[in-house]
Amino acid sequence: MARILITSALPYINGIKHLGNLVGSQLPADLYARYMRARGHEVMFICATDEHGTPAELAAAKTGEDVADYCARMHGVQAALADGFRLSFDHYGRSSSQRNHTLTQHLAGKLAENGLIEEVTEKQVYSRADGRFLPDRYIEGTCPNCGYEKARGDQCENCTKQLDPTDLIDPRSAISGSTDLEVRETKHLYLRQSALKDEIDAWIDSQKDWPVLTTSIAKKWLHDGDGLKDRGITRDLNWGIPVKRGGDDWPGMEGKVFYVWFDAPIEYIAATAEWADANGRPDADWQRWWRTDKGAGDVRYVQFMGKDNVPFHTLSFPATLMGSREPWKLVDYIKSFNYLNYDGGQFSTSQGRGVFMDQALDILPADYWRWWLLSHAPESSDSEFTWENFQAGVNKDLADVLGNFVSRVTKFCRSKFAEEVPAGGTMGPAEEALMSELAGRVAAYEAHMEAIDIRKAASELRAIWVAGNEYLQAAAPWAAFKTDPDRAAASIRLSLNLIRLYAVLSRPFIPDAAAAMLAGMQTGDDAWPGDMATALDTLKPGHAFTVPDMLFRKITDEEREGWHADFAGERG
Repeated sequence: MARILITSALPYINGIKHLGNLVGSQLPADLYARYMRARGHEVMFICATDEHGTPAELAAAKTGEDVADYCARMHGVQAALADGFRLSFDHYGRSSSQRNHTLTQHLAGKLAENGLIEEVTEKQVYSRADGRFLPDRYIEGTCPNCGYEKARGDQCENCTKQLDPTDLIDPRSAISGSTDLEVRETKHLYLRQSALKDEIDAWIDSQKDWPVLTTSIAKKWLHDGDGLKDRGITRDLNWGIPVKRGGDDWPGMEGKVFYVWFDAPIEYIAATAEWADANGRPDADWQRWWRTDKGAGDVRYVQFMGKDNVPFHTLSFPATLMGSREPWKLVDYIKSFNYLNYDGGQFSTSQGRGVFMDQALDILPADYWRWWLLSHAPESSDSEFTWENFQAGVNKDLADVLGNFVSRVTKFCRSKFAEEVPAGGTMGPAEEALMSELAGRVAAYEAHMEAIDIRKAASELRAIWVAGNEYLQAAAPWAAFKTDPDRAAASIRLSLNLIRLYAVLSRPFIPDAAAAMLAGMQTGDDAWPGDMATALDTLKPGHAFTVPDMLFRKITDEEREGWHADFAGERG
């Protein structure tokens, strides 16, 4: 049994996340966590809301709430949606937790002790109307590159060009709209990442099995231009973790907070400590996941994230942990994703474009979305959500293949043999051939899941479902029953066992449907299959079952057209 630590990139607190966010981190992380648990491994699956930074303050201001109250409310909303999508976190924490405050301040102090923090005087935009410095996202204006009038001070969302606030044409405060701005000097702390460049480079080179997407992004940031740059880790904001060295004040840093991208990844560790707190566990129980001097040396740590988060997880967060010179566990594998686009454009939280998690669950249950998103995960390139593709995937894979198989087998058995596994008949060449095919396909499915090749795993799982349908169609028990009831009984007995097998194999992808299949087969035996002959003889003659409710319904053309029209514009 292995010990596997899994973290998903933290969803930001400023609103409900869209399906592109979901498939870019949390959902594939859940797939992997569920699979590894099913294989008998010890898993710690951690996530949290990312609650600090400029957008949180802006979002709270729009609702008229205190930022702490806003974040508490939105954490509850996001936690409920995660549960709605059946994300099986061991703990869903908050980056504003006291644990994260303490740990962030501790690590900053260690970095300073090791000469890796530098105090830098820099120029920033100050709003006289607001009486404060404006971090980059508090400044809006016209992009000098494309003319977009709502570009932010860090990046133009329209053309994606990286910007400085002083690049903007006609800049204004995002808080008040005031154009009464000036440039003033302020002091900030910088993490001397450049001093750790060679160490980080060697560490990345040692990761031989990382996806090309992950490694290429990390190497680009390490070697392009002037190479790895030092990075500011403080901001002039009211909301955040106060800048301290351990528990002590940091002279000259009064009134400042740590930059959100410094404290957010530290929350992976802090959230594991929150898990221990919530469950009455001693610190040793979370430290065995994160401290190599406390037993974390045998942990395999896997991170899931969109490609835009890769630089922070391959460079900045490792720099923080390495630079502390403490025995923290570093990531072993980073599964990064390209973008899921929406119907010819981009999903956008700020513009409200696309389908959001709450809207998706209002339309259809989680399994419909889980299957389509995972089977179309943007692994090797960007992928695109269209309502036509979604309808086709649901109708063909879930309704026609899996759902139809379960319905045909259980209803036929009930009508001819009652609601119990029938006796009679023996396995023949067709059954032996099916078991041989399934043994090979299950092995391939396991290999893809181990490698976190999600689309390949989904394709293999679908092929396993198809194999059962093809067997049932060839065996034709409805015809055999008329002349050879024992033959029909044997094929139906095998098919009922296939339903149990499909439930076990499919649960990482579609947990609710898997639970319904197991409940219908009236079995708690969810052991992962070993020998296929044994796996397909788990439900013995006389074992009672019930006909499950329809697992998946088809999406009609009228529904598809209606949803396409409803989501054609921005979210209201």
